[in-house]
Amino acid sequence: DKAPLSKSLLLVPSAISILLTLLFQHYQKFFAYNLQAVKEDFQIWRLVCGRTICLDLKDTFCSSLLIYNFRIFERRYGSRKFSSFLLGAWMLSALFDLLLVEITQYVFGITINILPSGFLGPVFALFVPFYSSIPRVQVTQVLGHFSITNKSLVYILGLQLLTSGSYIWILALSGLISGICYNSSILKVHQILCVPRWVANIFSWTLEPVFSSAEPTNEVRVGMGATVDIQRQQRMELLDRQIMMSQVAQMRRQRQQQQGGMINWNRLFPPLRHRHNANYQDHRPSEQGIPPPTEVSEEQVARLMEMGFSRGDALEALRASNNDLNVATNFLLQH
Repeated sequence: DKAPLSKSLLLVPSAISILLTLLFQHYQKFFAYNLQAVKEDFQIWRLVCGRTICLDLKDTFCSSLLIYNFRIFERRYGSRKFSSFLLGAWMLSALFDLLLVEITQYVFGITINILPSGFLGPVFALFVPFYSSIPRVQVTQVLGHFSITNKSLVYILGLQLLTSGSYIWILALSGLISGICYNSSILKVHQILCVPRWVANIFSWTLEPVFSSAEPTNEVRVGMGATVDIQRQQRMELLDRQIMMSQVAQMRRQRQQQQGGMINWNRLFPPLRHRHNANYQDHRPSEQGIPPPTEVSEEQVARLMEMGFSRGDALEALRASNNDLNVATNFLLQH
Protein backbone atom coordinates (compact mmCIF):
# COMPACT_ATOMS: atom_id res chain seq x y z
CA ASP A 1 0.00 0.00 0.00
CA LYS A 2 1.19 3.54 -0.91
CA ALA A 3 4.30 2.19 -2.66
CA PRO A 4 3.44 1.69 -6.37
CA LEU A 5 7.00 2.30 -7.57
CA SER A 6 8.41 -0.31 -5.19
CA LYS A 7 5.74 -2.75 -6.32
CA SER A 8 6.60 -2.18 -9.99
CA LEU A 9 10.34 -2.62 -9.29
CA LEU A 10 9.53 -5.81 -7.44
CA LEU A 11 7.33 -7.36 -10.12
CA VAL A 12 8.48 -6.20 -13.57
CA PRO A 13 12.28 -6.82 -13.42
CA SER A 14 11.72 -10.09 -11.56
CA ALA A 15 9.28 -11.32 -14.19
CA ILE A 16 11.65 -10.38 -17.04
CA SER A 17 14.56 -12.05 -15.24
CA ILE A 18 12.61 -15.29 -14.81
CA LEU A 19 11.52 -15.27 -18.46
CA LEU A 20 15.08 -14.71 -19.66
CA THR A 21 16.33 -17.56 -17.49
CA LEU A 22 13.66 -20.12 -18.32
CA LEU A 23 12.34 -19.33 -21.80
CA PHE A 24 14.49 -16.81 -23.64
CA GLN A 25 18.05 -17.69 -22.73
CA HIS A 26 19.33 -16.72 -26.19
CA TYR A 27 18.37 -13.08 -25.40
CA GLN A 28 20.42 -12.92 -22.21
CA LYS A 29 23.44 -11.60 -24.12
CA PHE A 30 21.58 -8.32 -24.67
CA PHE A 31 21.25 -7.79 -20.90
CA ALA A 32 24.88 -8.53 -20.00
CA TYR A 33 26.65 -5.65 -18.24
CA ASN A 34 29.57 -5.60 -20.68
CA LEU A 35 31.85 -2.66 -19.89
CA GLN A 36 34.19 -3.45 -22.75
CA ALA A 37 31.36 -3.03 -25.27
CA VAL A 38 30.36 0.22 -23.58
CA LYS A 39 33.86 1.73 -23.64
CA GLU A 40 35.16 0.43 -26.96
CA ASP A 41 32.03 0.10 -29.10
CA PHE A 42 30.04 2.90 -27.39
CA GLN A 43 27.07 0.59 -26.80
CA ILE A 44 25.50 2.90 -24.24
CA TRP A 45 22.25 0.94 -24.35
CA ARG A 46 24.02 -1.83 -22.45
CA LEU A 47 24.15 0.46 -19.41
CA VAL A 48 20.35 0.57 -19.38
CA CYS A 49 19.77 -3.12 -20.07
CA GLY A 50 22.68 -4.46 -18.03
CA ARG A 51 21.97 -2.29 -14.99
CA THR A 52 18.25 -3.02 -14.80
CA ILE A 53 17.58 -6.76 -15.25
CA CYS A 54 19.33 -9.47 -13.22
CA LEU A 55 20.53 -12.55 -15.09
CA ASP A 56 21.11 -14.54 -11.88
CA LEU A 57 17.92 -15.69 -10.15
CA LYS A 58 19.66 -15.59 -6.77
CA ASP A 59 20.45 -11.90 -7.28
CA THR A 60 16.87 -11.37 -8.45
CA PHE A 61 15.48 -12.96 -5.30
CA CYS A 62 17.74 -11.06 -2.88
CA SER A 63 17.30 -7.67 -4.59
CA SER A 64 13.51 -8.17 -4.71
CA LEU A 65 13.38 -8.84 -0.97
CA LEU A 66 15.51 -5.76 -0.32
CA ILE A 67 13.25 -3.58 -2.48
CA TYR A 68 10.27 -4.92 -0.54
CA ASN A 69 11.90 -3.92 2.77
CA PHE A 70 12.94 -0.51 1.40
CA ARG A 71 9.35 0.35 0.40
CA ILE A 72 9.16 2.35 3.65
CA PHE A 73 11.14 5.14 1.98
CA GLU A 74 8.56 5.57 -0.77
CA ARG A 75 5.87 5.85 1.92
CA ARG A 76 7.91 8.44 3.80
CA TYR A 77 9.23 10.54 0.91
CA GLY A 78 6.55 10.07 -1.74
CA SER A 79 6.92 8.33 -5.10
CA ARG A 80 8.54 11.31 -6.87
CA LYS A 81 11.28 11.87 -4.32
CA PHE A 82 11.87 8.13 -4.01
CA SER A 83 12.18 7.78 -7.79
CA SER A 84 14.53 10.78 -7.86
CA PHE A 85 16.77 9.05 -5.32
CA LEU A 86 16.79 5.84 -7.39
CA LEU A 87 17.51 7.77 -10.60
CA GLY A 88 20.33 9.75 -9.02
CA ALA A 89 21.83 6.66 -7.41
CA TRP A 90 21.55 4.73 -10.69
CA MET A 91 23.37 7.40 -12.69
CA LEU A 92 26.04 8.08 -10.06
CA SER A 93 26.72 4.38 -9.50
CA ALA A 94 27.16 3.87 -13.26
CA LEU A 95 29.89 6.53 -13.21
CA PHE A 96 31.52 5.04 -10.10
CA ASP A 97 31.41 1.57 -11.68
CA LEU A 98 33.62 2.78 -14.51
CA LEU A 99 35.95 4.63 -12.14
CA LEU A 100 36.35 1.66 -9.79
CA VAL A 101 37.04 -0.70 -12.68
CA GLU A 102 39.77 1.64 -13.98
CA ILE A 103 41.25 2.01 -10.47
CA THR A 104 41.26 -1.77 -10.00
CA GLN A 105 43.05 -2.25 -13.30
CA TYR A 106 45.59 0.50 -12.54
CA VAL A 107 46.37 -0.59 -8.96
CA PHE A 108 46.04 -4.38 -9.08
CA GLY A 109 46.42 -5.05 -12.80
CA ILE A 110 43.05 -6.85 -12.94
CA THR A 111 41.06 -6.32 -16.12
CA ILE A 112 37.29 -6.46 -15.59
CA ASN A 113 35.12 -6.51 -18.70
CA ILE A 114 31.80 -7.83 -17.38
CA LEU A 115 30.04 -6.98 -14.10
CA PRO A 116 26.95 -8.65 -12.58
CA SER A 117 23.73 -7.43 -14.17
CA GLY A 118 20.73 -5.98 -12.40
CA PHE A 119 19.33 -3.02 -10.50
CA LEU A 120 22.00 -3.50 -7.85
CA GLY A 121 23.60 -0.05 -7.57
CA PRO A 122 20.43 1.74 -6.36
CA VAL A 123 19.57 -1.21 -4.10
CA PHE A 124 22.92 -0.90 -2.29
CA ALA A 125 22.50 2.89 -2.25
CA LEU A 126 19.28 2.50 -0.24
CA PHE A 127 21.31 1.02 2.62
CA VAL A 128 22.57 4.56 3.35
CA PRO A 129 19.20 6.08 4.35
CA PHE A 130 18.22 2.72 5.86
CA TYR A 131 21.20 2.86 8.22
CA SER A 132 20.83 6.54 9.10
CA SER A 133 17.05 7.02 9.40
CA ILE A 134 15.38 3.72 10.33
CA PRO A 135 15.18 3.18 14.11
CA ARG A 136 16.94 0.13 15.54
CA VAL A 137 14.64 -2.04 17.67
CA GLN A 138 16.03 -5.06 19.49
CA VAL A 139 13.97 -8.23 18.98
CA THR A 140 15.99 -10.84 20.85
CA GLN A 141 19.51 -11.91 21.76
CA VAL A 142 21.54 -14.91 20.64
CA LEU A 143 23.77 -16.57 23.26
CA GLY A 144 23.07 -13.62 25.52
CA HIS A 145 25.51 -11.32 23.69
CA PHE A 146 24.51 -10.89 20.03
CA SER A 147 21.49 -8.65 19.50
CA ILE A 148 18.93 -9.40 16.79
CA THR A 149 17.10 -6.26 15.67
CA ASN A 150 14.40 -5.38 13.18
CA LYS A 151 17.20 -4.44 10.73
CA SER A 152 19.26 -7.64 11.00
CA LEU A 153 17.41 -9.52 8.25
CA VAL A 154 17.95 -6.67 5.78
CA TYR A 155 21.69 -6.59 6.50
CA ILE A 156 21.88 -10.39 6.12
CA LEU A 157 20.15 -10.12 2.72
CA GLY A 158 22.61 -7.42 1.71
CA LEU A 159 25.53 -9.62 2.78
CA GLN A 160 24.09 -12.54 0.81
CA LEU A 161 23.77 -10.34 -2.26
CA LEU A 162 27.31 -9.02 -1.75
CA THR A 163 28.78 -12.53 -1.73
CA SER A 164 26.84 -13.81 -4.74
CA GLY A 165 29.46 -12.85 -7.36
CA SER A 166 33.17 -12.22 -7.74
CA TYR A 167 32.96 -8.56 -8.80
CA ILE A 168 29.69 -7.57 -7.18
CA TRP A 169 31.69 -5.68 -4.53
CA ILE A 170 32.32 -3.02 -7.17
CA LEU A 171 28.57 -2.51 -7.61
CA ALA A 172 28.08 -2.49 -3.83
CA LEU A 173 30.83 0.08 -3.26
CA SER A 174 29.67 2.34 -6.09
CA GLY A 175 26.09 2.08 -4.81
CA LEU A 176 27.07 3.03 -1.27
CA ILE A 177 29.18 5.97 -2.50
CA SER A 178 26.35 7.23 -4.71
CA GLY A 179 23.88 6.84 -1.82
CA ILE A 180 26.13 8.89 0.45
CA CYS A 181 26.55 11.58 -2.22
CA TYR A 182 22.82 11.84 -2.85
CA ASN A 183 21.70 11.52 0.77
CA SER A 184 24.18 14.14 2.04
CA SER A 185 23.36 16.58 -0.80
CA ILE A 186 27.01 16.83 -1.88
CA LEU A 187 27.30 19.37 -4.74
CA LYS A 188 23.47 19.65 -4.71
CA VAL A 189 23.13 16.32 -6.50
CA HIS A 190 19.52 15.91 -5.36
CA GLN A 191 18.59 19.12 -7.20
CA ILE A 192 20.31 18.14 -10.45
CA LEU A 193 19.44 14.44 -10.69
CA CYS A 194 15.73 14.51 -9.98
CA VAL A 195 12.59 13.41 -11.77
CA PRO A 196 10.75 16.42 -13.32
CA ARG A 197 7.27 17.03 -11.99
CA TRP A 198 5.65 16.57 -15.41
CA VAL A 199 7.30 13.16 -15.80
CA ALA A 200 6.09 12.15 -12.34
CA ASN A 201 2.57 13.28 -13.26
CA ILE A 202 2.59 11.22 -16.47
CA PHE A 203 3.61 8.06 -14.62
CA SER A 204 1.14 8.87 -11.85
CA TRP A 205 -1.72 9.00 -14.36
CA THR A 206 -0.68 5.98 -16.43
CA LEU A 207 1.20 3.44 -14.30
CA GLU A 208 0.21 4.22 -10.72
CA PRO A 209 -3.37 2.90 -11.14
CA VAL A 210 -1.90 -0.39 -12.41
CA PHE A 211 0.50 -0.96 -9.51
CA SER A 212 -1.30 0.82 -6.67
CA SER A 213 -3.03 -1.21 -3.96
CA ALA A 214 -6.18 -0.39 -2.06
CA GLU A 215 -5.65 0.63 1.52
CA PRO A 216 -6.90 -2.09 3.91
CA THR A 217 -10.01 -1.03 5.79
CA ASN A 218 -11.11 -4.06 7.77
CA GLU A 219 -7.72 -5.07 9.13
CA VAL A 220 -6.56 -4.49 12.68
CA ARG A 221 -3.20 -2.75 12.67
CA VAL A 222 -1.33 -5.27 14.83
CA GLY A 223 -1.55 -9.02 15.24
CA MET A 224 -3.86 -9.88 12.33
CA GLY A 225 -1.27 -11.23 9.90
CA ALA A 226 -1.83 -14.65 8.42
CA THR A 227 1.57 -15.89 9.61
CA VAL A 228 3.89 -15.22 12.51
CA ASP A 229 6.36 -13.45 10.18
CA ILE A 230 3.68 -11.03 8.96
CA GLN A 231 2.56 -10.33 12.53
CA ARG A 232 6.18 -9.68 13.53
CA GLN A 233 6.61 -7.30 10.59
CA GLN A 234 3.44 -5.43 11.59
CA ARG A 235 4.69 -5.04 15.14
CA MET A 236 8.07 -3.82 13.90
CA GLU A 237 6.41 -1.15 11.74
CA LEU A 238 4.31 -0.05 14.71
CA LEU A 239 7.42 0.16 16.89
CA ASP A 240 9.14 2.21 14.17
CA ARG A 241 6.27 4.69 14.22
CA GLN A 242 6.28 4.87 18.02
CA ILE A 243 10.03 5.47 18.13
CA MET A 244 9.70 8.16 15.47
CA MET A 245 7.06 9.97 17.52
CA SER A 246 9.18 9.71 20.66
CA GLN A 247 12.09 11.24 18.73
CA VAL A 248 9.84 14.10 17.63
CA ALA A 249 8.76 14.68 21.23
CA GLN A 250 12.36 14.62 22.44
CA MET A 251 13.46 17.08 19.75
CA ARG A 252 10.55 19.32 20.69
CA ARG A 253 11.56 19.36 24.35
CA GLN A 254 15.21 20.06 23.51
CA ARG A 255 14.34 22.95 21.21
CA GLN A 256 11.97 24.41 23.77
CA GLN A 257 14.74 24.33 26.36
CA GLN A 258 17.36 25.80 24.02
CA GLN A 259 15.21 28.41 22.31
CA GLY A 260 12.84 29.32 25.09
CA GLY A 261 9.78 27.62 23.65
CA MET A 262 9.91 28.99 20.12
CA ILE A 263 8.35 25.72 18.83
CA ASN A 264 4.72 26.28 19.65
CA TRP A 265 3.14 22.88 18.97
CA ASN A 266 -0.15 24.02 20.54
CA ARG A 267 -0.47 26.38 17.62
CA LEU A 268 0.19 23.52 15.16
CA PHE A 269 -2.13 20.83 16.48
CA PRO A 270 -5.52 22.56 16.18
CA PRO A 271 -5.23 23.66 12.50
CA LEU A 272 -4.27 20.13 11.41
CA ARG A 273 -6.58 18.12 13.62
CA HIS A 274 -9.64 20.34 13.59
CA ARG A 275 -9.40 21.96 10.17
CA HIS A 276 -12.78 20.54 9.16
CA ASN A 277 -14.44 20.71 12.58
CA ALA A 278 -17.19 23.29 12.66
CA ASN A 279 -17.14 23.43 16.47
CA TYR A 280 -13.51 24.47 16.42
CA GLN A 281 -14.51 28.05 15.66
CA ASP A 282 -16.06 28.30 19.12
CA HIS A 283 -12.86 27.18 20.81
CA ARG A 284 -10.24 29.13 18.87
CA PRO A 285 -7.30 29.90 21.15
CA SER A 286 -6.34 33.44 21.86
CA GLU A 287 -3.76 34.97 19.55
CA GLN A 288 -2.32 37.07 22.37
CA GLY A 289 1.12 36.09 23.46
CA ILE A 290 1.93 34.18 20.25
CA PRO A 291 5.26 35.24 18.75
CA PRO A 292 5.38 36.54 15.19
CA PRO A 293 5.32 33.80 12.54
CA THR A 294 8.71 32.35 11.64
CA GLU A 295 10.11 33.03 8.19
CA VAL A 296 9.51 29.87 6.13
CA SER A 297 11.80 28.62 3.37
CA GLU A 298 9.94 28.14 0.09
CA GLU A 299 12.35 25.36 -0.85
CA GLN A 300 11.34 23.39 2.25
CA VAL A 301 7.67 24.07 1.56
CA ALA A 302 8.14 22.73 -1.97
CA ARG A 303 9.83 19.59 -0.65
CA LEU A 304 6.93 18.90 1.72
CA MET A 305 4.43 19.49 -1.08
CA GLU A 306 6.33 16.98 -3.22
CA MET A 307 5.58 14.40 -0.53
CA GLY A 308 1.85 15.01 -0.98
CA PHE A 309 1.09 17.50 1.81
CA SER A 310 -0.92 20.63 1.19
CA ARG A 311 0.77 24.03 1.20
CA GLY A 312 -1.18 25.13 4.28
CA ASP A 313 -0.16 22.11 6.34
CA ALA A 314 3.45 22.47 5.18
CA LEU A 315 3.56 26.14 6.23
CA GLU A 316 2.03 25.41 9.63
CA ALA A 317 4.40 22.51 10.30
CA LEU A 318 7.51 24.48 9.30
CA ARG A 319 6.51 27.52 11.33
CA ALA A 320 5.80 25.43 14.41
CA SER A 321 9.04 23.46 14.05
CA ASN A 322 11.15 26.59 13.52
CA ASN A 323 11.95 25.56 9.92
CA ASP A 324 13.23 22.10 10.92
CA LEU A 325 12.33 19.99 7.89
CA ASN A 326 12.84 16.63 9.62
CA VAL A 327 10.63 17.48 12.59
CA ALA A 328 7.92 18.91 10.34
CA THR A 329 8.00 15.87 8.05
CA ASN A 330 7.82 13.37 10.91
CA PHE A 331 4.86 15.16 12.44
CA LEU A 332 2.93 15.44 9.17
CA LEU A 333 3.50 11.76 8.41
CA GLN A 334 1.92 10.79 11.71
CA HIS A 335 -1.08 13.18 11.60
